[in-house]
Amino acid sequence: MSTIGIIIGSTRPNRRGADIGAWVQEAAARRDDASFVLIDLRDFSLPHFDQAIPPAMGGTQSESAKAWANAIGECDGFIFVTAEYNQWLPGALKNAIDFVFAEWCNKAAGIVSYGAAGGLGAAGQLRQMCGQFGIADIPAQVRLTLEADFEDMSRFRPRATSAAALDTMLDQLTAWTSAMEPLRVAAPSALVH
Repeated sequence: MSTIGIIIGSTRPNRRGADIGAWVQEAAARRDDASFVLIDLRDFSLPHFDQAIPPAMGGTQSESAKAWANAIGECDGFIFVTAEYNQWLPGALKNAIDFVFAEWCNKAAGIVSYGAAGGLGAAGQLRQMCGQFGIADIPAQVRLTLEADFEDMSRFRPRATSAAALDTMLDQLTAWTSAMEPLRVAAPSALVH
């Protein structure tokens, strides 16, 4: 059975990502086609990228970076739960993605984005990064808006349409993750630029 990591991509105090990650995990737990694990960036204490050798050349050296690489390497697919800051990807998530390389390759990813406009800018940047790392980003996406999916723009209260979008995204993600298994087995770290 595939293991899919739900990555909470914000480390800010009072972030909404933890509530959204828990919502994703709760929906995913009702499925029997994959196992899901919550991966919170706060648990890894990654500094600003500081590796002397790039991860693509085997440069994941620090203990925190190795722990992060192991967590990513144990997953067959991912769900990125990302905020949008000033129409951009959170710096903590971008930084964490840069700390590993081969561990991303030949895996599928879904995106749950949130923000004033549903996190579309952050999701677009994530899609670009996925291509560079050999991650197949699935078409289905969950876009949560502060106005419609949060009570008083602060307490997470997802709409029924958002829950339906999550189910669709999970269907696609588990199918793509399974379909990509032969690639992971044949060439776990191959990447074509």
